[in-house]
Amino acid sequence: MTKVPITLRGAEKLREELKRLKSQERPQVIQAIAEARAHGDLKENAEYHAAKEQQGFIEARIKDIEGKLSHAQIIDITQLGDGGKVVFGATVQLIEEASGDEITYRIVGEDEADIKTGLISVTSPIARALIGKEEGEQVTVAAPGGDKHYEILEVRYV
Repeated sequence: MTKVPITLRGAEKLREELKRLKSQERPQVIQAIAEARAHGDLKENAEYHAAKEQQGFIEARIKDIEGKLSHAQIIDITQLGDGGKVVFGATVQLIEEASGDEITYRIVGEDEADIKTGLISVTSPIARALIGKEEGEQVTVAAPGGDKHYEILEVRYV
């Protein structure tokens, strides 16, 4: 399987979640199942069925995170230097030419993307348009509402 890019920060978050699931949530649900079993008849025991369902969600998430980490290509953006070129993991400050609005995005892996916090997926149209460009360059992004034109003001590697 091909490697999937992820930032060092994103990999650390996944590892923290995995640790929490294995060390806290998994033991709690196992305890809840044991307590529900102690109540007797399992066929009509809602607590038992809810705990078993929760256990299924936790185990599926653990498997999902372990799979993502095993196929991850972890990229530490701070090691890339300061070349002014937009690459995976870079933080890019843009100005939209039509409105004059300044926007800042950080290009991250698909699992890390959160547009509300300025994290955009490397596979998003705007990230694909930005990759390889340099400070001062003009960029056109095909958006559903029509083309958007940006100028790259600054590229940071943090």
